[in-house]
Amino acid sequence: MAGQHNPPHELVERALELSRADGCVVLVDEETSANLRWAAPDNRPGGALTTNGVTRGRRLTVIATVDGAEGTATGVLAREAVTAADVEELVRAAEAAARAAGPAEDAQPLLPAGPPGPDFTAPPAETSIDVFEAFAPELGAAFARARTAGQALYGFARHELTSSYLGSSTGLRLRHDQPTGTVELNAKAGAASAWAGAATRDFADVDVTALQSGLTERLGWGKRRIELPAGRYETLLPPTAVADLMISLSWALGARDAVEGRTVFSRPGGGTRIGERLTPLPLTLRSDPAAPGLASAPFVLAHSSGDDRSVFDNGLPIGATEWIRGGELAELQTTRHSAALTGLPVRPHGDNLLLELADQSAAPSLAEMVARTERGLLLTCLWYIREVDPATLLLTGLTRDGVYLVEDGQVVGEVNNFRFNESPVDLLGRITEAGRTERCLPREWSDWFSRAAMPPLRIADFNMSSVSQAS
Repeated sequence: MAGQHNPPHELVERALELSRADGCVVLVDEETSANLRWAAPDNRPGGALTTNGVTRGRRLTVIATVDGAEGTATGVLAREAVTAADVEELVRAAEAAARAAGPAEDAQPLLPAGPPGPDFTAPPAETSIDVFEAFAPELGAAFARARTAGQALYGFARHELTSSYLGSSTGLRLRHDQPTGTVELNAKAGAASAWAGAATRDFADVDVTALQSGLTERLGWGKRRIELPAGRYETLLPPTAVADLMISLSWALGARDAVEGRTVFSRPGGGTRIGERLTPLPLTLRSDPAAPGLASAPFVLAHSSGDDRSVFDNGLPIGATEWIRGGELAELQTTRHSAALTGLPVRPHGDNLLLELADQSAAPSLAEMVARTERGLLLTCLWYIREVDPATLLLTGLTRDGVYLVEDGQVVGEVNNFRFNESPVDLLGRITEAGRTERCLPREWSDWFSRAAMPPLRIADFNMSSVSQAS
C-alpha cells in the first residue's frame, strides 16, 4: 500500500498493531473540500467566478498512554498526509512523548469496546465540485441581476466532507462523516455594503435569490446615511449576530472553571450558578447531535486535552443537552475527569447550538419585530469579537456591513458602525422579545463553529460604546 490510497481504517489498525504502550487511541481524519470564489472585476456591477477547486487532506493522530507508579501519562502526535510507511515513526514518537511526560491530570480508563460503528471499513465520504451543480446556475443568475441593479457581488462557497475514524487498544471502532457547507455573499453599491450568509450540509437548500433579495433591500436602506452617537439603544439582533454571541457563551460553560470561581457561571461565595434564572423569557439553549439539518458527531472526537475535553474520553457518547432550560442555567460542560472533580454529571460539549422558545408557532419573524419597533437599531452582523473579562464574559467587537435605524416600524436609513461592549449573559437578562428560530451562519466564528440555529432578539439598552470608522 502506498500513497494517499491507504484506506483510513487500515491506518488505524496498523497504528494499533504497532503500539507498545499500555493504551493507544488512533484518529484518522480524511477531508475533501470544494470551493467557489467570485468577485466583481474592477468593482463593476455584476460578478464572475474567480477560482474553484477541490482539495484533499488526511491527518493521523496517535495518543499513547503509559501507566506509572504516579499515574498515567499521555503522548499525542499528529501528522498530515500520512501513508502506511509513516505510521510506525509516528507511533514511536507518541510513545516517547508519553514516557517523557508526567502523569496526565485528566487520566481515565480508555472506553471499552462497544458495538462497531457504521461502515468503519468503508471508504471515506467525499465531496466534489458537483456539490454546486444546482447552486452555480443560481449564482450566475444573481450576477445578471446584480449587473441590472448596479451592484457588485463578492463572496465564496465552501463544502467540506470529513470522515473521522476512531480506534483504540480496548477494541473501540467508530466512524463519523461530517458535511459542512458555508456561503457568504457581499453586495456593494456606491458606499453601501451588505452581507448575507448561510450554512448548509449539501447546498440543496441554499436559496441564492432570497439571499440576494435581502442584500438588495439593505442596499436600498443604505441610500440614506444617518450619523448617530455612541450610547445605549434598543437593538434588534438577527440570528447570525445572536449565534456569534451564544457561541461565545457556550465556550464559557466549562464546569471546572465555574466551580473554581473563574467564570461568569461561578456563584459568588462558591459553587456554580446552575439553577439560576438568566433570562426572563422561557428560552432554551441546547446541543443535539441529531438536530435536523445540524447533525454532528454523536461521540467525542478529541485530538488533544484541554479544560473542556480529554483524549481519554474519545468515543464517549454525546447526547442531547439543554445548557439553559426555560431561561435557567441547567448544565455545564464536563469531561469524565472534571465531572468527578465537580460532582456534576458528565456532559461533553456538542458541535451544534440551538436557542429557541418552546412555542415556535407564536414566535415572530425579524420583519415582524421590525414592524413593531418604535425606535431602535437593526444590525446585520458582528465582527472582531474579543473577550475582555472572563469573570463577566464581557466581550467587545464591531458592527459590520450595515447598521440601520428603525423608526415607527420602518427602516429609515443606514447609520455609522459602532464598537460594542456587552456580555452575552448580561444580554440574556435584557431580552424583551425573541423571534422564530432559524438555521444561520455565524459571521465571526464560522471557521470553527457553523452549525447553529438562533432566533432574532430584541435587546434593551445594547451598549454601543463608541463610534467605529470600520466599514
